[in-house]
Amino acid sequence: MFGRLFIFIGLLSTINLELMADERDNSPTSFQADSADNVDATQQSDSGIDFFESQIRPVLVKHCYDCHSTESGTAEGGLRVDDRLAIRAGGGRGPAIVPGKPKASLLLSAISHADVDLKMPPKEAKFSANVIRDFEKWIEMGAPDPRDGDVASIPGDWSGMQAAKTHWAYQKPSPSAPPQLEDDTWSLSKIDRFVLAGLREHQLKPADDAKPKILLRRLHFDLVGFPPSPEAVKQFVEACETEGVHQALSSEVDRLLASPRFGERWGRHWLDVARFGESSGKEANIPFPHAWRYRDYVIDSVNADVPIDQFFTEQLAGDLLPYESKQERARLLIATGYLAIGTKNLSESNQKQFQADIYDEQIDSMSRGILASSVACARCHDHKYDPFAMQDYYSLVGIFGSTKTYFGTFVSPASQQGGELMPLPRLPDEVILHDGVPEKKVAEMEKQLAGLRAEAAEMKETQVALFSGKKPKKVFTLRDVLANIWKTGPLVGKLQTIDEQGKPIPIAMGVLDSQKMFESPIYSRGDINHPGETVPRAFPRAIAVSDSISVPSDESGRRELAIWLTHPDHPLTSRVFVNRVWQHLFGVGLVSTVDNFGTTGAAPSHPELLDTLALQFIEEGWSLKTLVRKLVLSRTYRQDSSFRETAFRVDPENRFLWRMPKRRLEAEAIRDAMLAVSGELDLTRPEGSLVANVIGDRPISLIGLDKRLPPDLDGTLHRSVYLPVIRDRLPDVLELFDFAEPSLVTGDREQTNVPVQALYLMNSPFVLERARSLAMRLMNEADSDQDRLRLAYRLCFSRDPDTFEEQYGMKFLAEVTETNDKLQSEASLGLISFCQSLLSTAEFRNLD
Repeated sequence: MFGRLFIFIGLLSTINLELMADERDNSPTSFQADSADNVDATQQSDSGIDFFESQIRPVLVKHCYDCHSTESGTAEGGLRVDDRLAIRAGGGRGPAIVPGKPKASLLLSAISHADVDLKMPPKEAKFSANVIRDFEKWIEMGAPDPRDGDVASIPGDWSGMQAAKTHWAYQKPSPSAPPQLEDDTWSLSKIDRFVLAGLREHQLKPADDAKPKILLRRLHFDLVGFPPSPEAVKQFVEACETEGVHQALSSEVDRLLASPRFGERWGRHWLDVARFGESSGKEANIPFPHAWRYRDYVIDSVNADVPIDQFFTEQLAGDLLPYESKQERARLLIATGYLAIGTKNLSESNQKQFQADIYDEQIDSMSRGILASSVACARCHDHKYDPFAMQDYYSLVGIFGSTKTYFGTFVSPASQQGGELMPLPRLPDEVILHDGVPEKKVAEMEKQLAGLRAEAAEMKETQVALFSGKKPKKVFTLRDVLANIWKTGPLVGKLQTIDEQGKPIPIAMGVLDSQKMFESPIYSRGDINHPGETVPRAFPRAIAVSDSISVPSDESGRRELAIWLTHPDHPLTSRVFVNRVWQHLFGVGLVSTVDNFGTTGAAPSHPELLDTLALQFIEEGWSLKTLVRKLVLSRTYRQDSSFRETAFRVDPENRFLWRMPKRRLEAEAIRDAMLAVSGELDLTRPEGSLVANVIGDRPISLIGLDKRLPPDLDGTLHRSVYLPVIRDRLPDVLELFDFAEPSLVTGDREQTNVPVQALYLMNSPFVLERARSLAMRLMNEADSDQDRLRLAYRLCFSRDPDTFEEQYGMKFLAEVTETNDKLQSEASLGLISFCQSLLSTAEFRNLD
């Protein structure tokens, strides 16, 4: 039986060889270089540089530069760590960093205190496990490092403004008339004319149109995230024949854009960029049980086609916007969860450092997500490549430092940092997932809290007396102090979720303006212990807009920041967003580095087209649905994906769009497709999430002890967008199929093809259950093996099997039926195996 199953899966894999071979032919990186070449190739990747700038450089600057840098004038042990080549060359003991080899890297050994004779930094406590883990990950990535000798910022010596004057991305988009082309019978829109002009310039031709079935499957996955039903395919093919392809496609696009499924599909794209996660990440990794409200806000906003300039403004400054009802006020407060859901180093005991890291994370996420620019790189030094100086960074720190972040953890043995939650207006039929307490219990809790705070005051008096040399009135042990802290935290955390009667109140993560506004000093090398000149709250100076926008004295400036970001003159915001949308529909952005529009990023393949789309996007009201409709109704989107060797030799990366690329589906689409074809997909929205309903506020390290949780953190038939997004502990299907790293801004997910994915498809209980349900569906909806086989292909691939597939499929089903006779009312093991083989094919998890 199982031998036949393996043979049949091998057969189906062979059927898909042409699909996979095309992709290999089309990929300039399909060959395997040696390990050293791979390290060099990935050395300066955007994600690697981002990781270095945010996690590695600040630690080196703060703890290592004093003894090992050009600036300090010392290189103890012959080692400098302020330069890429110097840190690799190392000192007297050898290379400090060996890219790709953590165990051979002396720096990692030193900061880990693995060698008693080599402990760094000297006279300081060992770095936290989280920092050590970051260094290990960085080295495994190939130790990406953009430094070519670090020097301190010198006033008047900053060259970033030159980049602002010359780099294309910092110039306002300019309109261009689409090219006038002779004998153009192909183009249907301005988009097509720009694309065709680029193709002709390189002696290329567009591909033929995709067949209606292929086009519909592509459209459904792109717009709603799962395949069309066989009935929908049949109706579309008939409409193409009677009405013409363009009219049939237009009607289908309008129907899909109006579907609630569109918001679930495209909301997930923004959640990648917004680094949505339901836990703090880092070493402590405490859950965020109320993060789901922001997730639902994003989905609802996309479905409502909230203009993107308003969408951004709500997330940055919803609490500062006018509103006409309690419902609107609640929605706007929830929107600011964008600034609250980022990672938090809850193990940081220094409150000032903790807050500085929050501001940095918010600035980094905002600038990378909306501007595709790394403003946070200017935390320690003026940006070396782009027009952002330390003054610009700390001007933004003033804005976010005038903001209070409500993230909702409490001090406990697992967390040294507590944060409040933001109360929402009371609404009819509101969803509240946490429990209340009896009114009598509230009084007891408040009394207990008052006692603990009084005791804490006594402890402080004791501390003051001891430091002044006086005899304290009462002596406390360390155990007493810790007990007070750990008893106080849960009480404070619970009381902020209930009212005076003990009834649960609606709460969310988000931000509000602080009571006191803040102007930040420039911290030398990003060190909070070395403040310098104070700078006013403002926006990066290199990007100017025609209107004068200044920060009011009595507000944080987040609303004005949003106005600046979404101003029609801003050169980046509309371009970046349009490019993200293009990337999701065409596989690669017009700017391939979708998260990096800086001078180290890629140049646009079609600059006039990008500018035209960006300007039209603004003119048409920043409507995502209008933009998507425009792109998918183009002739460019309609192209077939067939491989052509002559075109490949001219343009191996398909940058000029001589065909539609073949694309691997994302993890969510693969999972949702399995549920859709098995007939089990639950399209209702669940209330909350697994984190809110089961995990609660317990440390993520303890969830493995909870028998209520499925081992793979799945266990639901709802859409994948509603699966828990726990940092460092994702559901198996998301982890294995390249889900976006929820700690980072991710506009373009990685795609891997590794053995563990095949093992998941072979052995996962989730996949086995979907195969069983698909088999039962085939038994119920078809009367013969031949009809079941054909229906299975229509469900899984939106097509009929060819003669070869039908012949061998029928042979397989006949053989397993002989050895495993079952009642007709049941799905036989052979049919289940057949269904699992279809769900495991390359064709099932690839477009075109």
